[in-house]
Amino acid sequence: MSRIVAENTLQGEESVQFYDQRVQPMEMSQASAYSSPTLGQLLKRVGDVRKEVTGDETPVHQVLDMSDPGIQQNSLPFVLSFNNLTYSVKVPRKMTFPTFFRRPVAGTAAATGDPVAGENLFTRTKVLLDNISGEARDGEIVAVLGASGSGKSTLIDGLANRIAKESLKGTITLNGEPLDSRLLKVISAYVMQDDLLYPMLTVEETLMFAAEFRLPRTLSKSKKKMRVQALIDQLGLRNAAKTIIGDEGHRGVSGGERRRVSIGIDIIHDPIILFLDEPTSGLDSTSAYMVVKVLQRIAQSGSIVIMSIHQPSYRILGLLDRMLFLSRGKTVYSGSPMNLPHFFADFGHPIPDNENRTEFALDLIRELEGSPGGTKSLVEFNKTWQNTKRQSNQNCEIVTPTHGLSLKEAISASISRGKLVSGTTSDHTSPASMVPTYANPFWIEMVTLSKRSFTNSWRVPELFGIRLGAIVVTGFILATMFWQLDNSPKGVQERLGFFAFAMSTTFYTCADALPVFLQERYIFMRETAYNAYRRSSYCLSHALVSLPALIFLSFAFAAITFWAVGLDGGFSGFMFYFGIILASFWAGNSFVTFLSGVVPSVMLGYTIVVAILAYFLLFSGFFMNRDRIPPYWIWFHYLSLVKYPYEAVLQNEFDDPTKCFVKGIQMFDNSPLGSVPIELKEKLLSTMSNTLNVKITGSTCVTTGADILVQQGITELSMWGCLWITIAWGFFFRVLFYFSLLLGSKNKRR
Repeated sequence: MSRIVAENTLQGEESVQFYDQRVQPMEMSQASAYSSPTLGQLLKRVGDVRKEVTGDETPVHQVLDMSDPGIQQNSLPFVLSFNNLTYSVKVPRKMTFPTFFRRPVAGTAAATGDPVAGENLFTRTKVLLDNISGEARDGEIVAVLGASGSGKSTLIDGLANRIAKESLKGTITLNGEPLDSRLLKVISAYVMQDDLLYPMLTVEETLMFAAEFRLPRTLSKSKKKMRVQALIDQLGLRNAAKTIIGDEGHRGVSGGERRRVSIGIDIIHDPIILFLDEPTSGLDSTSAYMVVKVLQRIAQSGSIVIMSIHQPSYRILGLLDRMLFLSRGKTVYSGSPMNLPHFFADFGHPIPDNENRTEFALDLIRELEGSPGGTKSLVEFNKTWQNTKRQSNQNCEIVTPTHGLSLKEAISASISRGKLVSGTTSDHTSPASMVPTYANPFWIEMVTLSKRSFTNSWRVPELFGIRLGAIVVTGFILATMFWQLDNSPKGVQERLGFFAFAMSTTFYTCADALPVFLQERYIFMRETAYNAYRRSSYCLSHALVSLPALIFLSFAFAAITFWAVGLDGGFSGFMFYFGIILASFWAGNSFVTFLSGVVPSVMLGYTIVVAILAYFLLFSGFFMNRDRIPPYWIWFHYLSLVKYPYEAVLQNEFDDPTKCFVKGIQMFDNSPLGSVPIELKEKLLSTMSNTLNVKITGSTCVTTGADILVQQGITELSMWGCLWITIAWGFFFRVLFYFSLLLGSKNKRR
């Protein structure tokens, strides 16, 4: 509705200033951009018009105080300049057998003995960016075009600080001052090519969680909701606000709406610079046009918008302010779309009147790339043409006004006018200190992350239902298989088998935690790359969210098996049994979560989990006692996660010194004498008594629980010690998970 109303108000002079600032000459476009209002001001006025025309009471954007006189003042310009950006990588050289024996050609590097820098027999250097220069101004959309492999995404990554500093050569400045990476994280946003969103959250919830992360807690809940509602109208998502995002198994929003949601979560804090990697990829022409139209409004609100795009339509071309054509990492054209016909006419390839200018340019570039000389002639012509144009416009060139302010002062002035609603700090010693590194404290991030995860999981109850069903079925099979075990020697062996299988099962059922982070990995990398929240907050919330399910599953398994199997200890024994199962679930879940942070795929992760858990069971002490394990493998025995809960439940069961498990003639049960008649067994006991001078009858206790523990080699740790060690393993793997996120989610090219 707001989009329709906004279009209906284009007749007004003020609305024309906001929504239709399409002055064809580049210089006029640049000059008009300096007087553009901020996104916050724009949304407030759009909302006011909507309310007056339609009576819609939807809250409008009033996050900041828009009543101060600064609204009427012109916003200060920002100019992002990049000069001589060069980036190269080493790639493996294709080796063939004759290569080793081929004689060097005279005059080549191999023949003269002077190797090419960065190359050797096995690798070669591939240049992805070669001295790329240009600039982008607030109020404009800068589009980077080129064929696949031309370097579009690489250039966007370089400008967005997604390439390591030591690898990217050249300079990037904002208003003439070097752009600090910490500052860039806070004042910019990066929209990836893939729409990485939680499928079971609605559009409104997705944007609301983004507001909780990026907007400071000093803003009230109602003001954050106002901001989200205004952004929904700005993105044209009002009709889809209550619709879930959806995935392959759940119907949700359309592809164009999904792309606009991706843009919305990154502009919720109204950044100064917005980078987008092919935002129209995979969309139909109408959806692609609507996305770029939204980007135009964002640019006119006082932001710098830089995006890569594969092949824009004629309508999208009319929304672009600057274009940068690349061919194999080199610039072949840089300037206004309006100058394309003149440029290619001077090059000797005029664009036909009835043909799309960008399609013609890209086709010509591809044709030149396939020719023997490549695009070298076009690259050289572009340099000459740009120098000629620069000299002819030297006297009338518009210089960007900076009002004598430094970058720090310009950012401060922009914040006071509504940009960067994440707020400021009191430390103004540098531009990077003008805005906080994180918008919210640690505990706010943790609560918000936990709430989002609960909301997304709650709407997919079948996942927890399947996990609960697996636990219940396993517990039922074990309960009926080991029903009411007696205290005979065979009962002891059956108890040992039950405990070994039960403890290992708790770890195997934790394997379902593996895909949880693997599915969220790129969402996490996108959000933490620009400081939406701390990695430590994510780790803690990830652990907290898993606990309720683990507690419920542990109680279900313990309740099904404890009394059905006939385990000892009463209520206190049951509580310890429940506690050690919960600790096992916690350690197993943490271990699998850590693996999910280091393995690249689900299939590889499952293979590793199954193999390692099998090793844990092998070295737990069930198949071979500790004192029988070879010395060179004893270290694995102490690393086994199954060892500690297994020893704990054995002590919980057999630690009663008054309980007897082998009496008199029962000592023959596990020997060849077990099948002889009872009378003969009693005679054997009488003979043994006379020989040993110890009276042994059929009721004499021969083996107690303590004896069984000694036989199993369980003499080093108490059952409480085993419990605490199992819990400690869980925390240890959570710490390792944190470091895996810290080291493995830099999301930068090398």
